[in-house]
Amino acid sequence: MSGVKCTNNIPSKRIQKHGFARRVLSILLAISLGCLTGCGNESVQLPYEANAAFMASQADTADGFAKNLSIVNDNVGTAALPLEGITTGALICINDNSVLYAKDVHKSMYPASLTKVLTALVALKYGKQDDVLTASENVTKLESGAQRINLKPGDSMTLDQALRILLMYSANDVAIMIAEHYGGSVEGFAELMNEEAKSLGATDSNYVNANGLNDAEHFVSTYDLYLIFQEACKYNLFREIISMPNYSTVYQDKDGKEISFEKQTTNPYLNGNATAPNNVTVLGGKTGTTAAAGHCLILLCNDTAGKEYIAIILQAESGDLLKSGMTDMLGLIQ
Repeated sequence: MSGVKCTNNIPSKRIQKHGFARRVLSILLAISLGCLTGCGNESVQLPYEANAAFMASQADTADGFAKNLSIVNDNVGTAALPLEGITTGALICINDNSVLYAKDVHKSMYPASLTKVLTALVALKYGKQDDVLTASENVTKLESGAQRINLKPGDSMTLDQALRILLMYSANDVAIMIAEHYGGSVEGFAELMNEEAKSLGATDSNYVNANGLNDAEHFVSTYDLYLIFQEACKYNLFREIISMPNYSTVYQDKDGKEISFEKQTTNPYLNGNATAPNNVTVLGGKTGTTAAAGHCLILLCNDTAGKEYIAIILQAESGDLLKSGMTDMLGLIQ
């Protein structure tokens, strides 16, 4: 993927908005738990225009967050492993929620194609594998350089095929086709994405599209990605797809003519471009890259005892730093 280059910081109005949301959540939690906790590291003043209507709009967010209280609020292991050239990262065992590493995990970031994890989760929740999806003219409206399979209006494939191409090859035009089928439009699907994220307690996120191409209002935190990816991994089909080193299939154009697709995964640990430590097996994952988001990667791994881990890096300055940083982080698994 490619995107429009911009500053690394999320616009201040978004930090202010979501900082306020976190304060509201903390206050609500304090009432029930008898203590005041925050899910972010930055201190943010409440905007003067805050009112009861906005507070009410955050109530459902608080409900979801209460079910998934943050298991990490501070940096963990960054003194020994600073991960230079990488903005944020995490390594968490999903068997016992133990945090092996955490670096600025509540910072809102551009997620690039890691967005597609939530796209797949929502499609799995609302769709069936044999649903037939048909491309509209919108699949051709992508910025130059964006990853695609060059869908044309009228091309069709099943959801099963679409999800495999979406996650394994990171096709942005396929993401649009999925979004329009299940949301009626990209905007409608983004609403479903935000509802799902909110239900999981992902309070540092806002989604406006299904592919992760850059938008100033499209952002997520590393911790939120952990929650979303963990939920997606509950689907056997998702696990199967993210573990695929390659995929070939045939779909149809508007006249029923067959179109062949055959590609290798973008995941460096599955395509031979990166090697995990000897005691770690990479089960699968998802890559993402734009000019604004940098190089991003989320992995599902296990150790020799079978315990599973989610490893995330956002905004590495280069592909080499992404791979070396991820391998160093995976080295923390004993």
